[in-house]
Amino acid sequence: MEVAGGAVGAPSPPRRVVVAVDESEESMHALSWCLSNVVSAARAAAAPPPAVVLVHARSPRPFYCPAVDGAGYLLTQQVMDSMDQYMAAAADTVVTKAKSICTAFPGVRVETCVEKGDPRDVICGAAEKASADMVVMGSHGYGFLQRALRGSVSNHCVQNCKCPVVVVKRPGGERRPAPPRI
Repeated sequence: MEVAGGAVGAPSPPRRVVVAVDESEESMHALSWCLSNVVSAARAAAAPPPAVVLVHARSPRPFYCPAVDGAGYLLTQQVMDSMDQYMAAAADTVVTKAKSICTAFPGVRVETCVEKGDPRDVICGAAEKASADMVVMGSHGYGFLQRALRGSVSNHCVQNCKCPVVVVKRPGGERRPAPPRI
């Protein structure tokens, strides 16, 4: 007799949980929530801990030709390369911080995925590639107007991911002002 693709009593493969991380406190809180709840629940059920896939979306470099921008500045290839190096270093910092949070949970396999692109597309794509059982992400707590103007990454993922998406709200539930767009 087989149940859900495996024999009765056969160990199920470890689950895969995608956690979206960025430089915000909210994403690190969501990661901590995931580790405290999902990983601990697996341990309590004597199941293998899920693999945690940390996904970070690097902003793509703005498309500028080495020419004069709107403010009259010349953007050379050297400036563009410097911007790329800065964004790569920022991504490394975020992933390193997230990995250090994971070290408090021994036995958890941590994988990373850093891609350039819109966070909406990167997170949904990573969840599909990883055959994720769940996506966990933080909520920045922006109000209606900011969500309408900027769009909501979490709402997009809830609507488009093929697996369950858990959106973890800020502790205390307070809203925060939107960061300035640069």
